[in-house]
Amino acid sequence: MDNSDTNKASRRSTPPPPPSDRVTGGANVLGSVAPSHFYGPKNSPPPLPSRPKNLGSSYTKIVRHSTPPPDYSALGNSPFREPQLVEEAPIIDDPVPALAPAAETTLNSWANGTGSDWGTGKAWPNDPWNPQSTSWDTGATWYDAGGYTVSASKVVDIDGRDLQEEENWWDASVREKCKRPGPGVLPPYLAEMLHNPEHSLFSVSVTPPDIKPDVKSASTSRDGGEAGFNFDPPSKDDLIHAVPHPNAYYCQKHNGWVLLQWKSSTILPPLAKSFVPDPNTPFPDLTHRKRTSSCVGDTEQPFGPANKTHHFHYYEKAVDAHKLDPAFRRAGWERADLKKDRRRKITSLNLVDFSVDQVVEDPMAEDDEEEGDLLDLYVCCQCSVYCIVSDVIPGVIPTKFLEEYTRDRWDRPPPNRNREESVVSGLETFLHVVENKLWKGENRSLPVHRKVFLQKIGWTPTVRHVFDRLGFVLSETEDTHTGTMDKTMTPPNTDPVTSRGKDNRRKLLRFWVETSAWLLDFKRRHANALEQYKFQEMWVKMDSAREMYQMGIGAHANQIPRLSSPSTLVEYEPVQRALKALGMTLTTYSPELLMFAYMAQCRCDPAQTPAYFTHFFTVVQAIQELEGIPPQDLQNLVFEERSRNRYTEDDLRNAISILGFGKDGPLRVELDADVDDDFIAEAWKDCVRRAWRDPKDGAQRQRDANDAFRIVAESRGSTKLRKMWEDSSKNAMDPNRAYTVLEVPAETDESMLMTVYMMRVEEQPHQSDRMRDALATIAEARDSHRIRKFLETGQDPGDMLPPTRIDLPRGLNQLGNTCYLNSLLQYFYTIKELRDAITPLASTNVKSLEEEKYSDDDLKKHRVGGRLITRREILRSRKFIGQLADLFWQLEYSDSVAVTPTMDLAKLALVTPRDEEDDEVDKGGTDSSNDTDATLVEDPPSRPAKSDSSNSVLGKRSRDDRGGPMEIDEDIPETSAFDAENNGYVMVSYPPSPRRSKSPRIASAGSSSSQDVTLALADRTEAVQTSGDTSKKPPLPARKPTANSESVMLFGKQHDVAECMDNCMFQIEIALLKFDDLSDADDKGSIVKRLFYGKLRQRISVVPDQPRSRSSIHEKQDLFSHLPVNVINSGIDIYDGLSSYFDDTVEFEGSKARMEVSLVELPPLLQIQLQRVQFNRETLQPYKSQVYVRFGETIYMDRFLDTADPLKRAKSKSIQAVLNSYRERLRLLTEDKHAPFGPPLENTLNFLSKQQCLELPQLDDALVAQLNDEQAVLSGEIEEVKAEIAKLKEDLEEVWKDDRAFPYELTSVFIHRGSTPSFGHYFFYSRHLPEKPDNWFKYNDSVVTEVSKDVVLADTTGSTENPYLLVFARKGSNVVQTVKRFDAMSLEDAIL
Repeated sequence: MDNSDTNKASRRSTPPPPPSDRVTGGANVLGSVAPSHFYGPKNSPPPLPSRPKNLGSSYTKIVRHSTPPPDYSALGNSPFREPQLVEEAPIIDDPVPALAPAAETTLNSWANGTGSDWGTGKAWPNDPWNPQSTSWDTGATWYDAGGYTVSASKVVDIDGRDLQEEENWWDASVREKCKRPGPGVLPPYLAEMLHNPEHSLFSVSVTPPDIKPDVKSASTSRDGGEAGFNFDPPSKDDLIHAVPHPNAYYCQKHNGWVLLQWKSSTILPPLAKSFVPDPNTPFPDLTHRKRTSSCVGDTEQPFGPANKTHHFHYYEKAVDAHKLDPAFRRAGWERADLKKDRRRKITSLNLVDFSVDQVVEDPMAEDDEEEGDLLDLYVCCQCSVYCIVSDVIPGVIPTKFLEEYTRDRWDRPPPNRNREESVVSGLETFLHVVENKLWKGENRSLPVHRKVFLQKIGWTPTVRHVFDRLGFVLSETEDTHTGTMDKTMTPPNTDPVTSRGKDNRRKLLRFWVETSAWLLDFKRRHANALEQYKFQEMWVKMDSAREMYQMGIGAHANQIPRLSSPSTLVEYEPVQRALKALGMTLTTYSPELLMFAYMAQCRCDPAQTPAYFTHFFTVVQAIQELEGIPPQDLQNLVFEERSRNRYTEDDLRNAISILGFGKDGPLRVELDADVDDDFIAEAWKDCVRRAWRDPKDGAQRQRDANDAFRIVAESRGSTKLRKMWEDSSKNAMDPNRAYTVLEVPAETDESMLMTVYMMRVEEQPHQSDRMRDALATIAEARDSHRIRKFLETGQDPGDMLPPTRIDLPRGLNQLGNTCYLNSLLQYFYTIKELRDAITPLASTNVKSLEEEKYSDDDLKKHRVGGRLITRREILRSRKFIGQLADLFWQLEYSDSVAVTPTMDLAKLALVTPRDEEDDEVDKGGTDSSNDTDATLVEDPPSRPAKSDSSNSVLGKRSRDDRGGPMEIDEDIPETSAFDAENNGYVMVSYPPSPRRSKSPRIASAGSSSSQDVTLALADRTEAVQTSGDTSKKPPLPARKPTANSESVMLFGKQHDVAECMDNCMFQIEIALLKFDDLSDADDKGSIVKRLFYGKLRQRISVVPDQPRSRSSIHEKQDLFSHLPVNVINSGIDIYDGLSSYFDDTVEFEGSKARMEVSLVELPPLLQIQLQRVQFNRETLQPYKSQVYVRFGETIYMDRFLDTADPLKRAKSKSIQAVLNSYRERLRLLTEDKHAPFGPPLENTLNFLSKQQCLELPQLDDALVAQLNDEQAVLSGEIEEVKAEIAKLKEDLEEVWKDDRAFPYELTSVFIHRGSTPSFGHYFFYSRHLPEKPDNWFKYNDSVVTEVSKDVVLADTTGSTENPYLLVFARKGSNVVQTVKRFDAMSLEDAIL
């Protein structure tokens, strides 16, 4: 594993969210020395230079500890863990003392002895950086000492602001002139970006070991086997290069190094050739940076006020390590190891995911690389300070092998050693092996299976890998004493004469330094457990670098204080996100720093000003919510920014909504980049017009519209829209001002307004434009088409009606109480195939229809509803279809808002042929000239078959229940209590019979196939009758004659709304029949059958009373046009309702039987009837169920098909049975006759506790406790039942989640509004298909309006407006085309 990858994961682009925040302690930095003198020259050291004012990482401190290393556990009680800083002496101006005593020689110089140009201001050699002149250079955007102005808050120390740019942050041309560097971060954030804050960095120094060579071992053999070798131990230069770079800091967690430099210099470091600056984030202005050496410190700033702290900007992989002074270059062994690791990675990678760029971009890919390691650069935009940091430079041994070895020694310590001592002794043995090789010239092989070796180091795959990395070679040698083969590790060649030997020597030295540093940190962390352990002498020293680099970049606790304890504010997640976006850490929050961070981000990244103000405002709001009143400075800055038209992202979303954008807005358009400025301007003007028409809040709505327009204009960076807003602000004209200009009161009528306008223009012609603007404003405020036309033509057109949208469907005027019929006719018009078949039959000649003659053979060709039809029914149906076709033509071509159906059409739709015949019989005769004598073989005596009738569309009752039918438009007694409310409503009545049907409307048995017995579908609460039952009912008594009147209450005798639909579909089917010789007698081609009818299979299983008797199964197939859902209990959805129909218990032949229904074929249009009329057996009165039944835009019918998976169906039924039992239990507890029980228990307890008239000895504490416990038990059971219902419902849907092959989408919803089944109003919703499926139309008689789908799918709990018929269309069938309007413009375009 490449350690650099680990570090990359912990460092992010600007500004990344820091992993954690900690509190740091304070300490001061000691004296320091330049890197060229770090290891000391070979000759006597030169005089120490005077210490500069601003220290950087080019100076490495030397610390002599008087106390042991700090214990990191001391801060364990703090939620923000920070390593304890080394206690050091304060900075003083006295000369720096000697670096080390004469007795202790420490290497502090690189071999080349070159000095550093850091701090001199000299340009880098071959510096590719050539700063371009910008507006920053001219001083136009940065204030000098004499012209500096504080505009936001006097308490904020910040320079470099440009008020013009801040006011016009949205203008890209202004931003281009200033060329700001983009987002930045504050020093504490930078400190966490430099390296993983969970890891500590250490500066490492090396002292030459006092190890004498072993003359015997060194002279025995030379590397390579030659005798007489004069062994040379590692030189000072070798020890110098054991540390990768004077500014490299050791990380124990990675067992690697991080190259970290910070600097105050007017010249940026040399950039890498491969670095391409981002034009959106250029380098900060160099001219301005030169003016200030550092943002922090007590030094006086020559230009402008001092900044509170640094503001750093991130440039990834910008600096070439080869061009540093001193340069950083990888050793030969490092390049070789990198190549091996790279080959190993490529071998293990999936070739599909592997990219050649991974090799090409690697700076170490070639031996003669042009670039070295690429370092990240952080530049302060306010001063000369910058910082350079590398990825982790891997150590010799990867971290995972060190951890594995440590874990192995920890888990299996040798005898007489604890776990900590086991780890230390093993690593010390590694060091001892290396020291013997390098300083004693020991070249003998290591016997890996000897007892001593196994006890001190051990032999595992990890140990072998470590030795392999060090260059040791595993071989087998013969033991001269025992003659057995023994495995040994042969040391690598370290002869400095050869390049390979020199690389091996450097590699062993690096390992020796890294392992020593790792051991030092381990010993510090486990000091207590290692008190009795005798350590071997260590020649490496290690000091924490955290305090040093924090002080260098301005992140030290003495420079930016930390929070002493966590606060509720910084623990609030929105605040955490806001602070990170502003480049702050959680532990360094303060109001002053927050203001600086906000203003610095707005200054350097003006394009994101709204985002930064959003974050700043979030923090201020959180302070107000969590801690009380925000500090006054924060309030002042918020007020000032608001006065400068700053807005938050929430304000932008609200502005977009105010202008009408969004899927639920009036425009139905999302505001994105594709929307042009002209459209937005029109949306704004329309919003202002709507505000003018609001007499109550119009003024505020207009202000909101203008503010919204400005916000949208700025968010889009549109100078055109912004100028329109500015012009409107200067010349604002509103209705009040318009009336003032014309000098008329607001109540003046339109005629007088136009007269006054002409008089004013004649009197003041120079003010004609202003007068016209005022009158136009009034026209928009009143939405006056008359005044608009006057302004266009100069003539008064008189009273005008507003034009109707050409694409809007037309409404239907009522002929009385015919609201249901209007909904039904509009529904038929939306069905494309049905409309296309009917429309050509407009203007049918009635006389020619009456002259048509049909023979008996013609009539026998077709059966409708399972029976033959009569000549009278054919004539009647042809008249009906002609009237309907004329209506459809008007709905397509009429310019009126609504059209009026004919009285004949209403009569033919609402009065069935049978009732028409009954009326004629009651009047004493009938015209039978068009009747046929054909008998209806094996068919019921009338159409439609009503053995399956249900209680109306609200809950259809049996046709033969004459006691009290649900009727449409039936006369209501004048004493009705609803006289004041029923205008425009339908008054209906219902039978007192308790029987109700749950069966769908089914075509007759003539099209069905039966097994065992032919079944006639009947009311499930009644016995199911077989087709063989020929018993006749007694004749009905004669009816009382009824006057034949065309009053609005004429229609609907003995009929309900469901039978109206049946009657219309029956006549449409007959009228579309063809009786010529070429027509097909089979009715399968019927449009009505094809669109509305499907096929189901009904299966009744009767369990015999006697155990030995065989059970009987009766099965039958039938056509259906509706599926019923019985609406009784609350908390169900459409699937629950259908499930109760497809699996139920009925009475059959005097016994209980199980009836299962499955769908064999599905129609294109699926009509689901919600049976809302229920019967109260106690009051013997019908009532309307107002229960809400959940349904969505799509329903999947797979689970109800005959082909559904039997296992899933069985599991589903099992779950449904348990679910029904829980629902019944919930009903008993909450909705039963005596429910709910909680309030009575509470009232009983209150009454017994408070009454004082009677002494109740039984009322003791036990009874009170029992009553309280009973309430708790009851509440607990209700909650448990509800939870179980929800879980079972999820389980049920989980069974069928993958069965979605038969989707149906919702197209129409019929609504009944009314509290009782005998009174109400009907309307319906139709989905705008196929053009706008998210939009719906509401057809309310003559008024057609657009509504959102949320209105259609809304929860109707507590409302009397409830759906009673749902229509779904098979997805992809394209059977619905809601809008069919004639567009003259399209015709003109076609002609042109």
